[in-house]
Amino acid sequence: MTVIADSKKRVVMPGALPGDVFDCQDEGNGHFVLVRLGKPDAPEKKTRAEVLAAIKASKMRPMMMWEELRAMTREP
Repeated sequence: MTVIADSKKRVVMPGALPGDVFDCQDEGNGHFVLVRLGKPDAPEKKTRAEVLAAIKASKMRPMMMWEELRAMTREP
């Protein structure tokens, strides 16, 4: 079987499906070995309560009110 790479270094392989993951190993002398890996499992969706708890526990929340920030950053 012969495949040709396009300008973006992509090749189309018969039998490959969208989302398939391959390990590409360079064997030297211009030889490459592609090994199909198992599809990763989709992560389980979190419940609304779990999402809200994660947002509350996040350190990415502002520690002061907007009015305090404005007072600190504006000239009087």
